[in-house]
Amino acid sequence: MIKPILWYTLYKLAEFEAYKKDIKLSTVRLAELLEASQQTASRHLSELEKNGFILKQASFRGVEVSITKKGLEELGRIYIGLKNFLEGIPSQIILEGTLFSGFGEGSYYLGQKGYTLQIRRKLGFNPYPGTLNLKLSPSELRKKQELKMYPSLTIEGFMVDKRFFGKVRCFPAIINNVVNGAVILIKRTHYDESVLEVIAPVHLRKRFNLKEGSKVKIEVLIKTSTNLH
Repeated sequence: MIKPILWYTLYKLAEFEAYKKDIKLSTVRLAELLEASQQTASRHLSELEKNGFILKQASFRGVEVSITKKGLEELGRIYIGLKNFLEGIPSQIILEGTLFSGFGEGSYYLGQKGYTLQIRRKLGFNPYPGTLNLKLSPSELRKKQELKMYPSLTIEGFMVDKRFFGKVRCFPAIINNVVNGAVILIKRTHYDESVLEVIAPVHLRKRFNLKEGSKVKIEVLIKTSTNLH
């Protein structure tokens, strides 16, 4: 989490679209924007770089700066916090994705008692051994990124035969308006950010007669997640 004193500096860099491209900015100009000394502006840039929120490189015109993925996620986290404060936490987020076949690892992981027992206790169902993998469009991906900012249920990590199975974040969800299941967010995964993984107590492909390329609607229940902690 970013220091409060550095957030405003990161925000000012974002105003210059440093999240889209490298921007050239002198520490004198940044100091003016921050209404601070040049030394303070320089120190803020160094701290932001040290913590992985920006990349910077000296140039003959000053400093070239770009906001990293981590920095953009931090701005998003603060945005969601402000939005929740002003508007309240939404009760749900609706996502739609396109079904595709994954690597088949879901059955292995969901066969681990360390996961299944916690899912049964915290989500109220025994998971079918496999995940439903949905590809998200850019607009749906933005919703997923927003979802990551909200409190969730946590399935704790555990050790089996000297192998560590990491913790998983979960949000209760309703699939295609019918089946109660959950969206899972996994830190270590072979999929990129555009993939949404869904679990349920039934074989969702058979339940809805889904095929490759089928569209699937997921209603993610946010306030329910905070209440189930």
